[in-house]
Amino acid sequence: MKILISNDDGFQAPGIVALYQALKDMAEVEVVAPEHNNSAKSNALTLHSPLYVNRAANGFRYVNGTPADCVHIALTGLLGYRPDLVVSGINNGANMGDDTIYSGTVGAAMEGYLFGIPAIAFSQVDKGWQHLDAAARKAREFVLHMKPLIGKQPWLLNVNVPCRPYEQILPTKVCRLGRRHAAEKVITQTSPRGETMYWIGSAGAALDEGEGTDFHAAAQGHVAMTPLKVDLTDHDALKYWGQTVAPTHPA
Repeated sequence: MKILISNDDGFQAPGIVALYQALKDMAEVEVVAPEHNNSAKSNALTLHSPLYVNRAANGFRYVNGTPADCVHIALTGLLGYRPDLVVSGINNGANMGDDTIYSGTVGAAMEGYLFGIPAIAFSQVDKGWQHLDAAARKAREFVLHMKPLIGKQPWLLNVNVPCRPYEQILPTKVCRLGRRHAAEKVITQTSPRGETMYWIGSAGAALDEGEGTDFHAAAQGHVAMTPLKVDLTDHDALKYWGQTVAPTHPA
């Protein structure tokens, strides 16, 4: 089995190092990750400036671009072969609910999925890398469990692992995405030149965190897994909009 690993925290982040160590003896593993932190870059591709690839002392390759850039160029020429699985993470903090729309971790995995390759995005629920060894062990087990499904059809899974010792992490629950409140107010500051600077505020609190959501499962100590899809079509509303735009004829 051949696995491509990427992330959005950068090639030196503890999460991607731990993930590589957890998977390296079960497959042929390549790491292609951003040079710097690219959190919240979603699926962005760099189209108006060149991308450069360098190799770190530990063998990881890093790119001066986004997570999606890394996976895209890896799959369209850098690797020279098609991996069986794309794995992204382990992210420093949760990617649940609305976070998945903005997440560079999910964006990297989704880029693999768009190329028809099964993909998994792994995140730790809390920031700070506590119990990262346990999260990496869970990621390894998860990949092994999914191995029989690799090669049949592409799928995209979003997985959040509680920051707990391994023995205290509860079994995986399949969940729907929850929802958050609106983000907190933008933060304004004055630059040394007297200009107003704006900083995006923190993500809002969970709005929909009831049973069945990823928020609820993770809070209970379970590994929260959500299968994702890329089709944004509002299929239920197609008929309504068809009637709305239908031409009208005078009586």
